[in-house]
Amino acid sequence: MYLIGLTGGIASGKSTVAKMLADLGAVIIDADQLAREVVQPGTPGLAAIAAEFGGDILLADGTLNRPALGAIIFSDPIRRTLLNNITHPAVRQLSRDQIAAAAAADPSAIVVYDVPLLAEAVAGGLVSFDLVVVVQADADTRIQRMMELRGLTRAEATHRITAQASDAERLALADVVIDNTGTVDATLAQVNALSERVRSAEAARLP
Repeated sequence: MYLIGLTGGIASGKSTVAKMLADLGAVIIDADQLAREVVQPGTPGLAAIAAEFGGDILLADGTLNRPALGAIIFSDPIRRTLLNNITHPAVRQLSRDQIAAAAAADPSAIVVYDVPLLAEAVAGGLVSFDLVVVVQADADTRIQRMMELRGLTRAEATHRITAQASDAERLALADVVIDNTGTVDATLAQVNALSERVRSAEAARLP
């Protein structure tokens, strides 16, 4: 198995790159999806969040009110840390399980762990990556995308960017940087080159 850590700031286009890699045959493990799973109704995670943040962050059907919770954590780093302390251990365990399952199913698989908080995953002892890929777009581009595609105000979009690791912190981890400020074709060309590099590396180390 060849394991890629894929990360990028909010609205950088990380999910777009993940889909391109999936289309090229990679197995994608999406940390955001796992984070949704650990806060489904009936889970210990959701119960702990409701106890910490109050019943107002639950909708009438018992599911998590994500906009309400987001409004809290993106403006308050202390509350954001409290949330992370609830969800991250469960997400890490699910991630380990899915990575192990992918390796067992196909020892030569190319597995992409798509994770916003890659630095935290490394520090938490989640995995050791064969390659770290950072999807990069400048802050102005990302703010504009969030305003147009998510309906956020400029202030809300800026809050979300500043709540995450800085570009410098992400780039310091990068083995490969995908520039996603241009056209879709330009991004796809970079992803194709990455895929060829990874498959060559994986083939070279197989017995």
